[in-house]
Amino acid sequence: MRSVSDLMDLSGRGAIVTGGAGGLGFAAAQALAELGATVALLDSDAAAGAQRADDLNRLRGGSAIPIVCDLADEAATREACALAIGKLGGLHVLVHSAAFVGTTRLAGWSVPFEQQSVAAWDAGLRVNLTAAFVLAQACRGALAASGRGSIIFVSSIYGLVGSDPAVYEGTGMNPDRVVAYSASKGGLTQMMRHLATIFAPQIRVNTISPGGIARSQPGLFQERYAARTPLKRMGAEEDLKGAFAYLASDLSAYVTGHDLLVDGGFTAW
Repeated sequence: MRSVSDLMDLSGRGAIVTGGAGGLGFAAAQALAELGATVALLDSDAAAGAQRADDLNRLRGGSAIPIVCDLADEAATREACALAIGKLGGLHVLVHSAAFVGTTRLAGWSVPFEQQSVAAWDAGLRVNLTAAFVLAQACRGALAASGRGSIIFVSSIYGLVGSDPAVYEGTGMNPDRVVAYSASKGGLTQMMRHLATIFAPQIRVNTISPGGIARSQPGLFQERYAARTPLKRMGAEEDLKGAFAYLASDLSAYVTGHDLLVDGGFTAW
């Protein structure tokens, strides 16, 4: 029987992480690189992606490759995947973390519901959901050929439950949230279930649904959110590293079609 350390070892495996320069994307990349994988960081921000790759390569030389990619562009996304697979010499893990979120600055996005626009809706779904479809198509062959393919989509608890307006009241944050964000994350979770059945047995497909991550939100919001959460705090990027390590590695070799909630119990009420 293999040991836990053997099951979690990703030495010699290649991974693609979209949004690798972002908070959750970099947490995923860190977790995979620390377990021995070589990670291609796909991000639209060339400078930030290069910096994040440098950070990982200082920890372990040759552990990260930055690749510029606009996930709103189908052709560019497919080309970036092909480039990454070529540089990695194959592919074992795909993590789609890039997303338009509540703080994304886009006209018609994070505004009251009546002002949320179809143009912003289309742009958000293009990156959050449609790009996941394109990535899965572009990477399926290489993932299947690896013999240990794992796809991890980063969803959200707001793809599972509605938001509580009382948490946002008086904080200066948009009380209506972004409908397109929730719709895209709900769609992502359901697409995961569908792909888990048609990609099996060669590729496992799962989602991670984080709860609220503490960043620069107003103090009142953070206090209310923590009070509503059984573990009495908001999450941190580091809280997701174990989930990425689990679903990417052989620790979860018999897990597919699963939505792993990492939310401090927020959805347990």
